[in-house]
Amino acid sequence: MPTNPYDFDEDDEPREHDRRRRFTELECPSCDAVTPCDEGFGDGDDVLCCYCGQEYRAKVSDDGRLKLVES
Repeated sequence: MPTNPYDFDEDDEPREHDRRRRFTELECPSCDAVTPCDEGFGDGDDVLCCYCGQEYRAKVSDDGRLKLVES
């Protein structure tokens, strides 16, 4: 049975990611190392790269995108 691609609209689907999104690994902008974070982190949390020691503050946008700002 063929499906109509116009039957489903992306707005009908609940948003999976928003400002409350939690991340489980840190990709360090300074040294490009990937550091796993067992407890996870989200908007406003301070995170530390275990390789180079640089500390960041996590900022999560309304659509769930992560930005790391040096603190």
